[in-house]
Amino acid sequence: MSVAAPNAVEWGKWLDAPAKINLFLHVIGRRTDGYHLLQTAFRFLDFGDRLRFTPRTDGAIRRVNPLAGVAEEDDLCVRAARLLQSETGCTHGVDIELEKRLPMGGGLGGGSSDAATVLIALNRLWQLGLPRESLQALGLRLGADVPVFVFGRSAFAEGVGERLQAVALPAEAYVVVAPGVSVPTPRIFAAPELTRNTEPCKIADFAEVAAQQRLFGRNDLQPVAEIYYPAVARAIRLLGDEVGDQKVRMSGSGACVFAQCPSREQGETVLAAMSGRWPEGWQGFVACGVDVHPLYGKMPGDSAGQVGR
Repeated sequence: MSVAAPNAVEWGKWLDAPAKINLFLHVIGRRTDGYHLLQTAFRFLDFGDRLRFTPRTDGAIRRVNPLAGVAEEDDLCVRAARLLQSETGCTHGVDIELEKRLPMGGGLGGGSSDAATVLIALNRLWQLGLPRESLQALGLRLGADVPVFVFGRSAFAEGVGERLQAVALPAEAYVVVAPGVSVPTPRIFAAPELTRNTEPCKIADFAEVAAQQRLFGRNDLQPVAEIYYPAVARAIRLLGDEVGDQKVRMSGSGACVFAQCPSREQGETVLAAMSGRWPEGWQGFVACGVDVHPLYGKMPGDSAGQVGR
């Protein structure tokens, strides 16, 4: 993936919307409004979708290319642009072109990342000047995963995913496998088999394990996805055959699963070995973890390899 220069946002230039993985995901309770209380760690990858923007003078928000199965009115990119426009009274319009490379319903945050890139980019292109916190609040109205992409840092998250603390993580590569199915998040969270009372952890607990380049905790949604979607269970098993079960995890509510590897080269070796045994319709890629969103520059005080700051 060609990563845009930090902070470089221009009309007509392809801008990155990076994927995320959940290094762990615990469901620790449920609010009275039905939303689940979570603890998780988000990490961005140097692979994802891409978007570019062309200005319009008529105030219209339009999606240039079709997205299979998603009407323009339901597209998170279009909704994000229209929300930003309405909340600021902006009269500018835009054509949005999306290069979709992440699977939908894959647990990699594709739609949420696309929406965040729209908010970040149009805030600059339209010269609106909204602070990041305001964009995060708008993002939460679009979906629980949008704020972390606007936040722009690998993060330890709580609440419904909106309470974020930046973390810096050791360099790692990841093999990501998409087993050819789309998993609707509401179905997983509504399942009676879902564990909803995992004991809360502390960020220091996560930091200690992550610093040793090991995966922390578990994904509480994974056993449910394995029940309802056998392809997810098979992907976990096949990837585990290559790297060991303790290094494999599902991201988000699925369907994608990933394995942590010390280097991109090792990841490519694992992917090549596995791809010869998976069914038609499966896909995979290797990406490295990144701690800062490509539309943001390096933050003061950043130090690679430190966790829990």
